[in-house]
Amino acid sequence: MLDLDIRGFFDAIDRGWLGKFVEHRIADRRVVRLIQRWLNAGVLEDGTRRGSETGTPQGGSISPLLANVYLHYTFDLGTELRERLAKFGLERPPEKSRLREFGPYAAANRQRAGQGKPETFTLLGFAHICGKKRNGRFTVVRQTIRRRLQAKLREVKAELRRRMHVPIPVVGAWLRMVVGGHPRYYGVPMNGPALGTFRFHVGRLWYRTLRRRGQRRRLTWERMRRLIERWLPPARICHPYPLRRLGVVT
Repeated sequence: MLDLDIRGFFDAIDRGWLGKFVEHRIADRRVVRLIQRWLNAGVLEDGTRRGSETGTPQGGSISPLLANVYLHYTFDLGTELRERLAKFGLERPPEKSRLREFGPYAAANRQRAGQGKPETFTLLGFAHICGKKRNGRFTVVRQTIRRRLQAKLREVKAELRRRMHVPIPVVGAWLRMVVGGHPRYYGVPMNGPALGTFRFHVGRLWYRTLRRRGQRRRLTWERMRRLIERWLPPARICHPYPLRRLGVVT
């Protein structure tokens, strides 16, 4: 596995090449013009519009999709990586690039070489780990990155403080959306413990916030448990295994 970073990726995207890549797959000129307007629209920062003639606007609604399209043609279809990226205006910092051994044979190869367990890598909010299924076959274990989980809990804590004196049903309805929406992204197979941890800590933060409300200091954990069961959805896996979704065997 190649672990690399691209310097200033979103700002370095060449719109000329991007237009050609989009037109290669999309024949409808109306859609192409709409994408061009998105690129030229710029972004709002503190109520002020900021435009740019290069790259894709960070924070733009279509930027992640266009970034994947650009990488498909410049990276996925490339062979000599450095020359390929340079052709399309991208630069790979050598100090942030290295090969990692990852996959079905990584554990055995590293054990024979006396190098310990296979390395992990992080991508899109998940730590990717070489693991095994119950039948002993290789699988990629994806777990929520710890700092992402902690950052989200800090956001919930700050918002609970702000809503400290809001009625419980209103706060409960909001927390239901937070806890219910979390697994929509992170609810992948074998990530159940992290989902349960998130739900537990949200309930704990809510409990501590309610105890700070005047006479609510007498709130018992038994009553709090009933509130948690009433308002916080149970942690559950929302996404299937890749084998079921894509019909592939690794």
